[in-house]
Parts: sequence; structure tokens; C-alpha cells
Amino acid sequence: MTRTEELEIKLARTRSLMSSMKLDAVYLKRQDDFAWLTCGGQSYLGWGEMGNCGLLVTDEGQYAVTNLIEYPRMIEEEHLEDMGFKILAAVWFENDFESETVRRLVPSLNIGTDYNAPFGGKNIAGEIKKLRLSLTESEQDRLRKVGELASLAMEEACATLRPGDRELDAVKRIADHLFDCGMEFTSLMCAADDRLLKYRHAIPTENRMLRRVQVGGNMRKWGLTVCMTRYVNFVPVTEELRSQYRLNQRIDLALMTNTHPGCSYQVPLLAARKIYDENGLENEFEKHHQGGPIGYANRDYRVDFNLNDLIHDDQAFCWNPSITGTKSEDTILVHKEGFEFITRPYVFPKVDIEFEGRKYTRADILEKC
Repeated sequence: MTRTEELEIKLARTRSLMSSMKLDAVYLKRQDDFAWLTCGGQSYLGWGEMGNCGLLVTDEGQYAVTNLIEYPRMIEEEHLEDMGFKILAAVWFENDFESETVRRLVPSLNIGTDYNAPFGGKNIAGEIKKLRLSLTESEQDRLRKVGELASLAMEEACATLRPGDRELDAVKRIADHLFDCGMEFTSLMCAADDRLLKYRHAIPTENRMLRRVQVGGNMRKWGLTVCMTRYVNFVPVTEELRSQYRLNQRIDLALMTNTHPGCSYQVPLLAARKIYDENGLENEFEKHHQGGPIGYANRDYRVDFNLNDLIHDDQAFCWNPSITGTKSEDTILVHKEGFEFITRPYVFPKVDIEFEGRKYTRADILEKC
């Protein structure tokens, strides 16, 4: 699939939404939505919600609204003109240019936006997000590459860890590997020893690792995000820890194998909760959310019992069930015929886990004794 073909699919989805909502245009300015519509483009200098270039889609055409600082890069590196966007730009201090341009192009201001725009319009960010959930063939190919690069970056960096290293050292090494292949992270967490047991979301600190360490996070390229968690032990893995980790991985597989296009998000969530309950871990289910769909955000939704939408075909997920001291987390891509692993063990040891009559290869704990 060419970039032009991918863009046409996304423009068709956008215009179909405009028609169903009786809108005259859609204006997108969020970083994630820019990356989605431009098929992997970047509109920002620093991470956040909003970018420096807005995209206006009407029934007849598409426009990019920005300033003269961003203008040359939008042409030469983001190739917006080649994609059919007419770029409109002004000097940086013309603060009203964006609003005036949108009003000129869409006098009715019957516009759907992905943020609370100063010129008005209706914030339909939630509806725009739904357009992103089912990945095109090209997006799936890019996501597979992102998963491979992220898996290698994290596992190769973790393989270098030694007792006495700081949690910050682990994050620095992963970041180095990511930047070497043109990737970035949107979150990297690390916890060693006692901190691993205390915090589900452990930011890296000066704490020095002695016995075991957990490293995880969200990593992206071309706007597409994957997530994973890995463990390194500097002492032998006890049978108790290994048994708990296997149970945690089984809960993860319950989530994965019950994530079917056309089903409610509640189906995998309830399947996981059942295993927690059967093993007397009801309180562990309550201590941390179980994850959910991923793609152009760290999680498109944090799945809970109030999310009643349906799972899409060709949608990415990262479930992250946890038991105090362990978590199982990898990114998958869901299809009608089943799911595929997007992140997977490359450097780390592998273990085959049987679940409901099938074997699944997962990452094991890396022992460095």
C-alpha cells in the first residue's frame, strides 16, 4: 500500500464522519491525529497534545495551516504538498491567522475539531479517535517494525544491566538504543527490589538495583506506539516468583485470546478478572488497570466496566495485568482470525506457555547470576 492509498482511506473515513455528523469540515491539530492523517508525520518539537500545524479537511480538499517557521519542513520533510495538502502559513506573531484562515475556508464554522479551538467548532476528539483504531495495511507493517525495534532496544539495554546500576541507568541505555534507530519513548519506568513491590508506576530514580529489576514503557516511531515490560534477576529466580509470573502471563493470555473484533471490551476484561478471582487475587485486580487498545497514544482507552464500545478488526492492544511484584505486558495486533505479537522476546529467554490448548511463546525472566 502506498502512502497515497493510505491517505485516501483516511480521508474517506474523515469525510464519512463529516457526512454522518452533518459537518462541513474537520480540523485536526493534536499530535497523534496529525501523525495518523499524514501517515506517520510529526508536527511537534516537544511531546504533548498539540502540534504546530493544523489539518483542515473539507468535502473538496485538504489544507495545512501553520506558520513560516514550520512551513519549509512541512514541505520538504513531511511532504504535505506531495500528499495534496495546500499549505497556508503566516509569520509567527500573526496570532489570528489560524482562526481567520479557517473562517475564510469554512464560513459556516460548522467544523468538527479534535480540541477546543479558538474559532469555535465542535470538539469531536472521541469520534476522531475511533477513525484511528482499525489500522491500515501500511500502518500494520509500520507497527510490526516499531515492535521489533522497541523489543530489541529494551532487551539489549536490559541485558547490559549489572547489580549496582541505578534505575536511571537502565532508562538511559534504553533511550540510547531507541534514539539510534530514530525512535522515542513516551514513558519509561524502572523499579528495582523494594520499589518494584511498592509502586505499579515507578519512575526511575537513583536507587541502585541489587536483586531484581522491572523495566517497561511506551515507545514510538511514525506516531505509532508499542508497550512492553521485562524483568532481570541478579539472583536465582525462586519457584514462588516463577509460578507467580506464569500465572500473570496466563492472565495476560486470557486477555489476549478473548480480544476478538466485534466483541465488547468487557469480554477480555471479565475473562481476566475470572482468573484473578479463581486464584484468590481479587485485590490485585483492583490495584491496577488491565491496559487496553494502543496505537497513536499510550492507550487509546483504559478499559474498565464503563467502556461499552466494540473491538475493531486490525486493532492494536497492550494489556498489562499485574500481581504485586510481576506484570505481563506486550503489544499485540488483533485480527478476525486471531492475534499476532508485535513486541516479543528477541534477546531475552523464551518460554512456551500453554493456554486453552495452544502454546504461546513469551519472554521469560532474564537471569544474570
